[in-house]
Amino acid sequence: MSIQSLLELRHLKTLLALREAGSLSRAAHLLNLTQSALSHQMKVLEDQYSTDLFERKSVPVQFSSTGLRLLELADQVVSAVDAAERDLNKLVQGAAGQLRIAVECHTCFDWLMPAMDAFRQRWPEVELDIVSGFHADPVDLLYKRQADIAIVSEAENDNGIKTYPLFTFDIVAILSNSHSLCKRKYLTAKDFGEQTLITYPVPDEMIDVIQRVLRPKGIHVQRRTTELTIAILQLVASGRGIAALPMWAVQSYLDKGYVTARSIGVRGLNGSLYVATLNKKNPAAYFFDFIRVIREVSFINLRGIRLLD
Repeated sequence: MSIQSLLELRHLKTLLALREAGSLSRAAHLLNLTQSALSHQMKVLEDQYSTDLFERKSVPVQFSSTGLRLLELADQVVSAVDAAERDLNKLVQGAAGQLRIAVECHTCFDWLMPAMDAFRQRWPEVELDIVSGFHADPVDLLYKRQADIAIVSEAENDNGIKTYPLFTFDIVAILSNSHSLCKRKYLTAKDFGEQTLITYPVPDEMIDVIQRVLRPKGIHVQRRTTELTIAILQLVASGRGIAALPMWAVQSYLDKGYVTARSIGVRGLNGSLYVATLNKKNPAAYFFDFIRVIREVSFINLRGIRLLD
């Protein structure tokens, strides 16, 4: 079999995913493949060239000279194909457009802004705008035609709304480094009972640890609120209370030893995010590309998230 008939676009995309994700398991997750299927793809190429493409035990992945050459090809070919596909969609559907984005979570901006920057490079003709302020019900803005998409925490596929999955993430308890609960491997609902819970100024119904951990056990806690993540962390660090936040929102502070994180419950506590929009027959191509960019950029840059199917 000739090399030309073996090397396919999917192989090149797999190599790029492996480089970006840093490991076989993460690359498989990014491409929505099983790890065995991804490994088989790489093994076929390695058999063809009679050499390893990368070191399997290195993290992040270290590519061989053959792998690096194929990556060079992948950078050229995949980007050219993506650009051509976008050009074709622009010719058919038009290049210009608008995406007004509404969010219901205070921490969304931490991952949304890098994704928007990456999208602008791909679709410079599409105007991106974040509907100012925090919105407890961003879906209502879709009905009022004041937003085109909403970032929401629950899937809703009725009443004219269509949702698309983004990712799930770990929610952890945040403690001061000297807090007595740091001795625990994980926190239970009872552990929160005598603590002040520091949160964003949102209703109890929008706080996962209250809705899914404390209320089912009949536990009520005193709350203190503030708008900014850094303000929450400062209050926690000074012993004014504890918090429950997404891991990706606090990872940099954990790395610096500013505060301590503990799992919530034996199995941990997770949250999910989706893109919601009005259900249309033919959404613009840039809409689906925006979702793709969010998923890929977030998965590569944020720790502890898992893409939703």
